[in-house]
Amino acid sequence: MKYISTRGGIAAISFTEAVMMGLATDGGLLLPRTIPRVDRPTFESWQGLSYQELAFEVMSRFIDDIPTSDLKSLIAASYSSFDHPDVTPLVHLDDLHILELFHGPTFAFKDIALQFLGNLFEYLLSKNDSYLNILGATSGDTGSAAIYGVRGKERIAIFILHPHRRISSVQERQMTTVTDANVFNIAIEGTFDDGQAIVKEMFSDVVFKQAHHLGAINSINWARVLAQVVYYVASCLHIAGHENDRAATFAVPTGNFGDIFAGYIAKKMLPEGCISKLVLATNANDILTRAINNGDYSLGQVVATSSPSMDIQVASNFERYLYYLLDSSPEHVRDAMAHLKETGGLQLDDCLGHMRRDFVAVAVSEDDVRATIADYHERYGYVLDPHTAVGVRAATQHRAKGISTICLATAHPTKFSTVVEEATGRPVDLPPPLAELQDKPTRCEVMPADRAAITAFIEQHAIRR
Repeated sequence: MKYISTRGGIAAISFTEAVMMGLATDGGLLLPRTIPRVDRPTFESWQGLSYQELAFEVMSRFIDDIPTSDLKSLIAASYSSFDHPDVTPLVHLDDLHILELFHGPTFAFKDIALQFLGNLFEYLLSKNDSYLNILGATSGDTGSAAIYGVRGKERIAIFILHPHRRISSVQERQMTTVTDANVFNIAIEGTFDDGQAIVKEMFSDVVFKQAHHLGAINSINWARVLAQVVYYVASCLHIAGHENDRAATFAVPTGNFGDIFAGYIAKKMLPEGCISKLVLATNANDILTRAINNGDYSLGQVVATSSPSMDIQVASNFERYLYYLLDSSPEHVRDAMAHLKETGGLQLDDCLGHMRRDFVAVAVSEDDVRATIADYHERYGYVLDPHTAVGVRAATQHRAKGISTICLATAHPTKFSTVVEEATGRPVDLPPPLAELQDKPTRCEVMPADRAAITAFIEQHAIRR
């Protein structure tokens, strides 16, 4: 399997080269040259596999340059720290299914990809006798999941930017209480989009990137998307085995477009009819909803909401979808991204039919988030975090008879206890690993959202050999 850039400026590369490159050197995002198809008999043969066995079957179709035994070992190690034997269990609430993705060490769906990516980085660096300085921006959960994936690894240093005082206190402490020598937390005085822009600029500086061996852990790294494809396949197998072979609709709370893009890849990979619809759910930061519904992909001001991991305007992974939307034409993607950078917007009116075949899009208000949390707690005794509530609310508007609806639960509700307590009227008990964070020392640098200042900090602290 070879990988190409959405902007067409690099020669095709292998999977492991794509992992280490992160962002393509031409500024584009990496994609497999083809998406492997799984026929119905093969899909049915996967019934009864463990999550780890299924992960191998899915990932190995995209990875041909890691020996089978090594890939199986990497997958086994990556999911050994999860507290549920199914890794991503489904909870059934009448005709709605909640896909719990928060059973990893940081209680967020990002663990599913970043435990794997951390182990993958360590494996590749050991093989090549090399080192890596990881750089990423987080709107909440990516940072802690990435840090927990690589903390203490001797060949890796990690630099994580988060928006100062714009994430939950639990999310902040999960990052800043990790004081391993190879971990550097940077709180920028700005938004997630500011941090993401700085990261992308630094990766686009090929000289700086190569000189400091920069690696990416944001969802710009293809390995993260690939790891997330697995739980869509696992859910479809569950539905096929328990719900009379009905198709599945997935409702996905969406900010950076990475998680729902993994669903898009799964839909193209699996037999026809396994995935019926992908419901794209946003909060008040609704650029993606406007794009799908009106063809209006124009940037606005970031609005602070109760689902801060989705408080994003520039959805980095949208460029991957744009590649397919624009007939797999790197030239068209380059032109579109240049226009977006110059004007702050894209008009995709000509693509509306295509986008609406792939997605249904819904923006959910703050009032509806709280009402949904309260409703599900009252009816089922089940507690939704605000991000999951965005997806559940959107799903209720698009249920179809005879089609199972699966909502992705992206974070444990205790990570957003203030909002949950306000909605349910009941206190939320922190799991012991999160409660223990309250008394731990922290380490973090507060800095302006300035590329020069952050560059200087990285140059000072980066690993060199």
